Parts: sequence; C-alpha cells; structure tokens
Amino acid sequence: MDAIKKRMTALRLEADESAAKNEDQAAKLKSLEQENLQKEQEITSLAHKNSILETEVEKLEGLHKDAKSAADESAQHGTQNEGLQRRLQLLEEEAEENDKNLRETNEKLRQTDVKAGHYERKVQALEAARDQWETKYEDMAKKYADTKKELDDFVAEIVTFSSTETASFGKASGKAAKGGVQKAVGVASSGAQSPRLV
Repeated sequence: MDAIKKRMTALRLEADESAAKNEDQAAKLKSLEQENLQKEQEITSLAHKNSILETEVEKLEGLHKDAKSAADESAQHGTQNEGLQRRLQLLEEEAEENDKNLRETNEKLRQTDVKAGHYERKVQALEAARDQWETKYEDMAKKYADTKKELDDFVAEIVTFSSTETASFGKASGKAAKGGVQKAVGVASSGAQSPRLV
C-alpha cells in the first residue's frame, strides 16, 4: 500500500511538472505569436512604402524624360537650356536617392521575410512541443486516476475482508458459548436424576 501511495505521489509530481512546462511553452508560444504578428505588420508597412516609392520613381522617370526632351529642344536657348540642365540634374539626383531608398526598403523587406520565416518555424516547433506536453499531461492524469481507483478498490477490499473476519470470529465465539451452556445443563440434569435410578 505504501508502494501505491509512493507511486501516486510520483505521478502527481510528474503531472504537476508537466502542467508547469505546458504553461511555460504556452507563454513562449504566445510571445512568439505576438512577435510574428509585429513582423507581419512591419512587412505590410514596408510593402506599402515600397509601392509608394515605386510610384514616385516612375513619376520622376517621366519628369526626367520630359525634362531631357525639353532640354534637347531648347539647346539653342542658352539661359533656358542652362536652367533646364540644372533641373534635369536635380531630378536625376532625386531619382538616384529614391532608387537608393527603394533598394534599402527592398532589402529590409527581404530581411523581415527571413525573420518572419524563422519565427514561424519557431512557433511551429513550440506548438509541437506544447502538444507533446499536453499529451504527456493527459497520460499522467489518466495514470493517476487509474492508480487512485486501484488504491480505492484495494482499501475497499481490505475493509470488506476485515468485516468478514470480524463476523466469522463473533459467530464462532457464540457457538462455543452455547455449547458450554448446553453441556452444563446436561451435567446438572444427570446429577438430578441419579437418586431416582438408585
């Protein structure tokens, strides 16, 4: 019976440990899911910014083309041509800056995609670990319940056996007492009849 109690205690401790680890895994999973959500929002923001920059680049390329055409047409007009050249130079510098920003944004977007993939794999691994701990916890709970039922049945069997033994002992004692009384009555009767026989 002590062995069963020790086994129940060990199963209870193991079940509590499994529950604690399951809660820890669930907390880590929740944290990673929040980080993953933030990364997804960042990706969406960067994608939107990228779309805006691409539109601006296309617009500047159109202006650059128009300015270049105008500069070619007004080559004979020195002052006007000089102004257009300056405008063209500024537009080219602005286009280069926007192109640089676009490349940087694309690189950030790529890095964010990589990080998001990493976090997604980590989330999947933690989900698998959480499922394993949940299964182990359920197994420990079932083992604990089975062991408790086994102990309860054993205790009930002991109580039943003790009651049966007590009843049998009482019945045997009663029979012995009744036999003694009958024997004493017989002896007394024999003693009372002996004078009449003489």
